Amino acid sequence: QAQLVESGGGSVQTGGSLRLSCVDSGRSFDAHTMGWFRRPPGKPREFVAAVMWADDSTIYGESLKGRFTVSRDNAKGVAYLQMNSPKPEDTADYYCAATVPFARGVPSRTNDCPSWGPGTQVTVSS
Repeated sequence: QAQLVESGGGSVQTGGSLRLSCVDSGRSFDAHTMGWFRRPPGKPREFVAAVMWADDSTIYGESLKGRFTVSRDNAKGVAYLQMNSPKPEDTADYYCAATVPFARGVPSRTNDCPSWGPGTQVTVSS
């Protein structure tokens, strides 16, 4: 099972950039599709992006493509979320998550991912 820890959160102004990292200390990182979710203040957790284990293809939540970029480095066991030109509405706790090995489909729901990191907070100010 994946063992995940996020880092890279903090405060950023609109027009800036921030890169979140998710380290997996488990044994089979390259077999997991990696997802990013976020929980804005007072709102439920929502899907941000995912990078697939099979071909590194990427999928994004509505309105995020073009501003956020998800990627992975299988050799290092790390997934990334690059946030460019964030907006105040991107303020949230960000979580990385992993599917079971060799899972099919896009993990766009929290139930699709049995493994989660503790989260990292991102605050965007105007």
